Amino acid sequence: MSAKKPSFTTTRRVEFYETDLAGLVHFANFFRYMESAEHEFLRSIGHVIHGESEGRETGWPRVNANCDYRKPARFGDEIVIEVTVEEVRTRSVRYGFLFSIRGEEIATGSVTAAHVELGKEGIRAVPIPEELREKLGG
Repeated sequence: MSAKKPSFTTTRRVEFYETDLAGLVHFANFFRYMESAEHEFLRSIGHVIHGESEGRETGWPRVNANCDYRKPARFGDEIVIEVTVEEVRTRSVRYGFLFSIRGEEIATGSVTAAHVELGKEGIRAVPIPEELREKLGG
């Protein structure tokens, strides 16, 4: 029996500037939506995307991102975005995203982010702190 994966749900209204000439949400905006939902999720568990951890400046650059589209979203639609922690590894986390409008799935996506230290020597992957790993379900 596996443990329930942490999840978080948020909503956002499609703004006019996010649409193309056909009145549909431009595909690239779904990546912005995923990032914004990820940040909201992390804040909800007491963590920020860029800050200090264990005396080090840390961040979460993306190492993989994808999105599959099933139905369009339009100006004024309210999109529900569910974020699920799919996998926690030593130095990275993979999130799954489910987008829906009025209960109908319109897209799914995923983002893998590496936990890194930003130092004088450059950027290097470092282990996720244990307290955060626990909150992420790892």
